[in-house]
Amino acid sequence: MSGRTWLGAALFLGAQLRALWLAAAVEVHTAKEVVAVNGTNQRLKCSFSSSSPVTQQLTVSWNFQPEDLSSHEPVFYFRQEPYPPPSGRFKGRVTWDGNVERNDVSIMIWNLQPSDNGTFTCQVTNSPDVYGTIGELRLRVVQKVTFSEIHFLAVAIGSASVLMIIVVTAVIICRQRRRKARDKRPEVADTE
Repeated sequence: MSGRTWLGAALFLGAQLRALWLAAAVEVHTAKEVVAVNGTNQRLKCSFSSSSPVTQQLTVSWNFQPEDLSSHEPVFYFRQEPYPPPSGRFKGRVTWDGNVERNDVSIMIWNLQPSDNGTFTCQVTNSPDVYGTIGELRLRVVQKVTFSEIHFLAVAIGSASVLMIIVVTAVIICRQRRRKARDKRPEVADTE
């Protein structure tokens, strides 16, 4: 066989192996962006799918990249049990909120602060699936909730409903009073 044939066969085999590798990789899913109010608690949801059953070798790594693009910081690690960070900005403020049997590897961050603005990454390995996607979630901590169009619509519908209930109640009360007044008039005429 000539050198070109071997090269072609090697390239073809490499492409096939890469396709198999991608099919067997862990896929991680997160929300793209989460907005939370300063001082509140927020669950950062992360789920995964794997072509292999969940094993004792499953590991989960959460990391944080601040908005100012300073160095990455570890947030949380899980392997058979949760390992919260021993130091750093998230020490004492992050807890495990997942269930690996349900493919949920979420965490909860307590008492959010503006310095928590940035990108969180969630990475899962489940041997033999050790490669795959990394979930990214951008967290924005705001001082107060912005009043979106959906909130405005909900308040408008709620206000209109309350106003209709008040009007209907007032009409019913007025009719009952008129009826009572009519019922009393014949009684007065009968007694004279």
